[in-house]
Amino acid sequence: MSENKAEILAGAGVLVVALGFLAYASGVTGVGATSAGSYPLGASFRSAEGVSIGTDVRLAGVKIGTVTGLDLNPETFRADATFSVRDGVEIPDDSAISISSEGLLGGNFVEVIPGGSPFNLEAGGEIVDTQSSVSLITLLMKFVAGSGE
Repeated sequence: MSENKAEILAGAGVLVVALGFLAYASGVTGVGATSAGSYPLGASFRSAEGVSIGTDVRLAGVKIGTVTGLDLNPETFRADATFSVRDGVEIPDDSAISISSEGLLGGNFVEVIPGGSPFNLEAGGEIVDTQSSVSLITLLMKFVAGSGE
């Protein structure tokens, strides 16, 4: 009987640890997070390399939202991104958006560069002025090809 109690306690401990990991993973990845308290915006990039669902959206280095969708537009062959922005953060309608890198070894994030318009984007609006990610390999290839001339 004491062996059964030990096995039950060990099994319960494993379940508690597994549930803890599941809760942590869903919190980190944003799975299961609701978009309450935010509004959606969109943008179309030539290349969305390094961006995926859950990537941070930042303004002045502060996280204001996350990428919620990323699809290929079959008509324009561009990457259409949708992202949520925290309520209370008003973005002027002439703002720009770019894919930036945290450094040589860091990940990418989406950076909002605010404009000066007195009018703000409405929920579901689109930022037209976009700048795609810059590939480090492409830059190095251009540097190597240009240095031989």
